[in-house]
Amino acid sequence: MRIMTLRSRMTAVGVTAALATGLLSGCAGSTGPGTPDREITVWSQENLPDRVAATRKVIDGFEKETGIKVHLVGVDEGQMPQLIMSAAASGTLPDVIGAAPMGQVWQMYTNGLLNTDIPKRIVGELGRDTFNANALELTSDGATSLGVPSDAWLQLLVYRKDRFEQKDLPAPDTYGNALAAAKALTTKGYDGVSAATDPSDVFTSQSFESIALANDCQLVDDRSEVALDSPQCETAFRAYDQLARTYGAPGTQTVDSTRATYFAGRSSMIIWSSFLLDELAGLREDALPSCPECKKDPRYLSDNSGIVTAMKGPDGKEAAQFGEITSWVTTKTAETAASREFIEYMMGTGYESWFGMAPEGKIPVRTGTAADPGRYLDAWRHSDIGVDTRKPLDEVFPASLLNQLADGVGNMRRWGITQGEGTLVGATNGELPVPKAIGAMTSGQSSPSEAAREADDEVAALKKSLQ
Repeated sequence: MRIMTLRSRMTAVGVTAALATGLLSGCAGSTGPGTPDREITVWSQENLPDRVAATRKVIDGFEKETGIKVHLVGVDEGQMPQLIMSAAASGTLPDVIGAAPMGQVWQMYTNGLLNTDIPKRIVGELGRDTFNANALELTSDGATSLGVPSDAWLQLLVYRKDRFEQKDLPAPDTYGNALAAAKALTTKGYDGVSAATDPSDVFTSQSFESIALANDCQLVDDRSEVALDSPQCETAFRAYDQLARTYGAPGTQTVDSTRATYFAGRSSMIIWSSFLLDELAGLREDALPSCPECKKDPRYLSDNSGIVTAMKGPDGKEAAQFGEITSWVTTKTAETAASREFIEYMMGTGYESWFGMAPEGKIPVRTGTAADPGRYLDAWRHSDIGVDTRKPLDEVFPASLLNQLADGVGNMRRWGITQGEGTLVGATNGELPVPKAIGAMTSGQSSPSEAAREADDEVAALKKSLQ
């Protein structure tokens, strides 16, 4: 969640849809590879100042080694669709884009803006076996590699182990367990769970999708028909309504308020991304845990929190894991050789520095090299996390959790991607039909079944507009 660090927001309604409807397809400007002048422009969606500085340091090493000049531009994820549209129209597309989420990659691919030969060659040269197989599948259209998958974050259900033990409650890894725990732990002054309900934020959609996938609720079915009004989805909407409204705090819950409530000890569960982990451990001063016990022990909350990476609903065949994979992509006008060298460097010599910027939310999907298959996952485990205070990941969290996170990449599922509807996924992140339905439902304006139908109707209309 570079929304995700959760400091960015999606653009106004219509921008993503405009990108996906093909406005870019007929744009003027260059349509072939750039002139090989050994100078490239790289847009990075890791645009926070500290991450731009860290990226620039890696690039300095690349420039010295290769003589290739790199112009680095930090770009906010929410502004990317509009910026890509403008750049394509003016013939000024960057050569390379880093930290691109799956929906955006599919949108650019559908509109003919990507060079897919370069990532295919890079993955082949680095070795397909050195990448997580699921990451490769989720970032490909059949045999076509849309980009080079780099790293991932996972959506988690974090819970208070101490309170669960006091009530003799099992881990909330099923709908039944989560709802029973939420009910048991909702008391005067305390909420059972913190879950997003903000209708204007993609974070709400991500939180709901993590619950929905657990019950085999899909955005589209195998025929690519919108399926949000299926029985599985109605059950998912009902469960989310109970968690967020019946057992959650009143009013609209945002990415910030959900975290604040859990950190203050006022809720016993929270649905959030793995970017929460450094903050949970008290390593970021502007988001410190503030529970009563945390005043004496800043590590109290992390030491007493359990984590569920995959949940199972009553209709789900198996537990499901939601998350995001970000990739390096090359545009249709990229300078071929220099762009390839750059990405190979960022996935090789510079890779540990890249995912080391925020290892809690940048789990490497290239696990190692042919000579050392576990190199990068091992380095990730020892990487420092935190902002104001830095500590090794494996010093702060147990090996069992790190194993869960690493394994979660292989178990990750996503709405629409495997059905070839990645463009629709990207468009829903702009129009936000699911968060709007969630917001109406959890504020009492509609029932779960009505919310499912409303979301289905809105996504179906959006899908039709993209054809």
